[in-house]
Formats: sequence, structure tokens, C-alpha cells
Amino acid sequence: MERPAALSPDMGLDRSIAAVLDWWREAGVDCAYSDAPQRWLAEPGEPPAVASPATGGAAPDRAAYPGKPAVPQSARIGGEPVGWPGDLPAFRRWWCEEPGLAPAGALRVPPRGEPGAALLVLVAMPEAEDRDALLCGPEGRFVSGMARAMGVPAERLYLASALPAHIALPDWPALARDGLGEVLLHQIALAAPERVLAMGNDILPLLGHDPAHGAPAVNRIAIQGRPVPLLGSISPRHLLGSSRLRAKLWRQWLDWTHEGR
Repeated sequence: MERPAALSPDMGLDRSIAAVLDWWREAGVDCAYSDAPQRWLAEPGEPPAVASPATGGAAPDRAAYPGKPAVPQSARIGGEPVGWPGDLPAFRRWWCEEPGLAPAGALRVPPRGEPGAALLVLVAMPEAEDRDALLCGPEGRFVSGMARAMGVPAERLYLASALPAHIALPDWPALARDGLGEVLLHQIALAAPERVLAMGNDILPLLGHDPAHGAPAVNRIAIQGRPVPLLGSISPRHLLGSSRLRAKLWRQWLDWTHEGR
């Protein structure tokens, strides 16, 4: 392909620039390239770059300019712990009313049971079918039957959830970062159970377990200085669909309760 003709003062600046651009387009070059490294990911706590409406490119890095507005931090879930309820009846009311615990308009379901239960069964959230009481659908019937087989009578069973409402896709890492785990530990402290069965892979990180280390079946959590035995399992929904996984949980339960004698 021929090189563009030498720029002539007679062509005018606009025609000269257009001729050069047309030559590069015919050569197959329609973008400007740079070898200078560019950041693709924002630093922690920095908002992502937004494309400029005028150029289609990335907006200038606001970190390079003084007076950059601070990135707003997420509000702590449930507010400050000093304002949390100090007994279970008050906690159940707060659980259903505190704005930061669930999206506006979501149907909330309180935990049920009495303090000092032999076993606290903790699930991620209420079932979609739950209305007035927690775990009233197929998962709840499974949990109740499992507790009877384990020798835990209904009056010695406490049922709780990490979230007060059924949510399609919770952002568990964000919930943990914003303090949901502290709310959950406070609930367990008020219930004061002898044992905790956490049923769901998203629950253990809320209780301080690092998911990178794998999910231990048996552990202990410190509740106001008191070690409480904890057994981790998968959710009731997954257990309902697998006899193999149900048998595995049963063996873990037998080993766990035998060790505690």
C-alpha cells in the first residue's frame, strides 16, 4: 500500500489529518496502542474505573487528584452490639424488625425453641415455604425427624437461621464482612445450647472458620468464653437428595456424641 502523500499546506489541516487516518485504516490499524502498563483492577477500597462517555476509555484515576471523595463503607449489620437485645424474646422481635438484617419487604421468620436446648440446629435461611415459624417445609420435616432419631426431643431442640428471611442469592462474603457473624454468635449466646449443628457450607465462615482450610466436621466455638461443641454439615436440602450424605452425617453424629460422653 502506498504511503500517504506528503502533507501540503494547500490541503488544509483537516484534510491532511483525514488522509493520514484513512491510510492507517486501510492498513488495518483502527486503534491507538500503548506499551505503558495500565491497572485493570482497582485497589482495595477503590471504586472501579468507569468508561468515559466522551471517549469510551477509562476515566482518569481519581487517586491522582487531591480531594478524592472517600468510598462509603457498608453499615454494620444490626448496628452497634451495645444496642442488641439481651434476652431471647427481645431478640426475636428485633430479628423481625431491625432494618439492616434483611431487605425491605422480605418476609422474616423468627427462630424457635427455648434457651438451654440440648441441640441448636442452624441453617442458612428460612425455607421458601416458611411463614409463621422457621423450618415448616420439607427441610424442616427432615430436621425434625433427624432430631428424633438422634434422641433429641422437640422441647430440647432450638431452630435458628443465619438470615431472618429467604433470599435467592445472598452475598455471604459481604455479609460476613459487614458483621453478620457477630449477630449470629450473639443469638447462639442467648440460646445457650449444649451443642450446635451448623447445616450449610456458608455458615462456618460466619463463625470464624477460614474456608481456605476446608470444612472440619467437628469443632468448637467460643460463646462468651464458654466452648460450645460444633458439628458442621451440608444443608438439609442437599441431605434430602442423597442417602450417602445422610449416612455420613449419621456416622459423624455418633462419633461426635460418643466423644462428648
